[in-house]
Amino acid sequence: MNMNQPLEFSEQQPLHQFTEQAYLEYSMYVILDRALPNIGDGLKPVQRRIVYAMSELGLKVGSKFKKSARTVGDVIGKFHPHGDSACYEAMVLMAQDFAYRYPLIDGQGNWGSMDDPKSFAAMRYTESKLTAYAELLLKELGEGTVDWVPNFDGTLEEPKLLPARLPNILLNGGSGIAVGMATDIPPHNLREVASACIRLLESPRSTIEDLLEHIKGPDYPTDAEIISSQEEIQTIYETGTGSIRMRAIYEIENGDIVITALPYQSSGTKIQQQIAAQIEAKKLPMLDNLRDESDHETPTRLVLFPRSNRVDIEQFMDHLFATTDLEKSYRVNLNMIGIDGRPQVKNLRKLLTEWIEFRTTTVRNRLEYRLEKVNKRIHILEGQLIAFLNIDEVIAIIREEDKPKPVLMQRFGITSDQAEAILELKLRHLARLEEMKIRGELNDLAEERDKLELTLGSKRRLKTLIRKEIQEDAEQFGDDRRSPIVERKQAQALDQTALIPSDPVTIVLSQKGWVRAAKGHEIDAQELKYRDGDAYRSAAAGKSNQLSVFLDSTGRSYSLATHSLPSARGLGEPLSGKLSPPDGAEFVSVLCGQAETQYLVSSDAGYGYVVKLGDLYSKNKAGKAILRLPKGAEVLPPAPVSDYETDRVVALSNEGRLLVFGLKELPELAKGKGLKIMQIPSARVASREEYLVATISLPINSNLIIFSGQRHLTLKSRDLEAYVGERGRRGNKLPRGFQNVSGMQVE
Repeated sequence: MNMNQPLEFSEQQPLHQFTEQAYLEYSMYVILDRALPNIGDGLKPVQRRIVYAMSELGLKVGSKFKKSARTVGDVIGKFHPHGDSACYEAMVLMAQDFAYRYPLIDGQGNWGSMDDPKSFAAMRYTESKLTAYAELLLKELGEGTVDWVPNFDGTLEEPKLLPARLPNILLNGGSGIAVGMATDIPPHNLREVASACIRLLESPRSTIEDLLEHIKGPDYPTDAEIISSQEEIQTIYETGTGSIRMRAIYEIENGDIVITALPYQSSGTKIQQQIAAQIEAKKLPMLDNLRDESDHETPTRLVLFPRSNRVDIEQFMDHLFATTDLEKSYRVNLNMIGIDGRPQVKNLRKLLTEWIEFRTTTVRNRLEYRLEKVNKRIHILEGQLIAFLNIDEVIAIIREEDKPKPVLMQRFGITSDQAEAILELKLRHLARLEEMKIRGELNDLAEERDKLELTLGSKRRLKTLIRKEIQEDAEQFGDDRRSPIVERKQAQALDQTALIPSDPVTIVLSQKGWVRAAKGHEIDAQELKYRDGDAYRSAAAGKSNQLSVFLDSTGRSYSLATHSLPSARGLGEPLSGKLSPPDGAEFVSVLCGQAETQYLVSSDAGYGYVVKLGDLYSKNKAGKAILRLPKGAEVLPPAPVSDYETDRVVALSNEGRLLVFGLKELPELAKGKGLKIMQIPSARVASREEYLVATISLPINSNLIIFSGQRHLTLKSRDLEAYVGERGRRGNKLPRGFQNVSGMQVE
């Protein structure tokens, strides 16, 4: 061929048409020949080929183990031309008793563990053979039950399906991802499924509710609980889709929590890592330690050690269920290839009805195949009996005729097959005793033929036979349910603050906006070390599991988890790295305490109101507007409220005016400007000539100390009566020497 000549194609088509057709063909291949199981035997092609290849190698339950590499070699060399690693992984899955409810392969060697299912040894090290359960798929294979198709190169034949005696599609389930569709079929209990099949055989009009009297739900190869509600389970079987939730089982031993069963496909090692990560992040203060005590005899034993016997174990485990793999959800999608060769999501009734139809066809094929064999054998025996009754004449014909076969056929009126059987008789079979054996075999075969014809001619007898075989298989291979179904409420993770230690702390804010938290309430914040050019501004006593609230000079509030603040062993961190205040704003105050704690917030323009600390919380880094400031006004430090009904507001201006009135005259608000506390001309506030120095919520019968430079004035509770007035008034002047005050505090 001249390489310089352009290639000529016998057919030309648009690229989009070619790619569309190619992708469609690939999609159908993945759906039908790779990813989805068939309703008949419940197997994907690779699984079917592995099981069949092992049966051809003689690896039945009673045989010796053989290297897995030998099986994989036969599978990919004869039936499945794909990668050996993918084939071996499919083989391993069918051997893992923690992955397959009823394993098809009996493995010897390292076939993986529940912690790491893919930790299995290479196929050159492991050995395998089929389990007894696999006989349910192979027992009737050579009895004319299924169709045979050529293998990939046409040199061999393989079964299109295996003649499953039970609905393996439900017993072992399976999962797979095709193109545009997927399947997730959970495993079920053999006895329950067999019982449902019998119910449907006896009462074809049975509803899904009737079938659920037998099938309680999925049955995974683990002792963990299925905690989905009956309504959820029923919906799954009615629609073919949904999800199942499983939860670990635990016991209490001497105050310790012992986890004895994990959900399906959950790794104990991964769960330990999840719990350890929470301990390291200080999110599980009630847990002291955990230990894995699992061994060969007890595959699952995780021990958790609470810090004290006061820990609410039920609430604690509820948190772990919500935050770790101690509780898992599994998608259910009953998508499979039906007997019509098409993929479809089926409900429980349709699934079992189709499988019973498949099983009925299989049994009918088996009986017809056997009937044909019996009739052929009877035909041959009848010819041999004629020969025995005329043995001398038969021998003479054989000795004298060049072509005895047509002569025998003409003389005795027998068929070609009968004549051939007579000619192939051995001399040892000419004994008179042989005639008795033939007559006995003829009688037995005639009796079997009559039974077969009766069964094939009666739907009722055929159903009875199928039911009997299902019952026998259920008795031989059935076992008790492993996964108990217990309806539980939805697990809830504990609130983050409930998981943080409740330690007393003091939050310290500096003038430059640096923050830190010191352990304890006995801290003298003003005596702490600060950076050069920085100094103390505000401090608040609270607990590590509470939120710290910061107010800036624009009247906005911000909140941070107190336990996340840096330690006071250092100089702290700037709040600007954690929060996003407006340009030019400064942080002026810090608060901490219970969300219900009330504070008096005010501006030095003489306006204010009462607010709950919880109303100052903000999840936004930019905070939220709390106090609306008049022009030129500044935020005053919030004052804690002891009792809203009995406390009194004490307002002090820079000119030494003092006003006292009942706190309940101020409203409780979440945000705003508030009401007028003391009358100060707005122009004087804007020019900073007159303004409030401080506001205090003074408890009943408390004394007040007022500062002016180095001097201070103590006013007893009775002395304050001289300054009581109506809210919004100017207040009364303090004694001489206190006309230029700097602040006040409760004694």
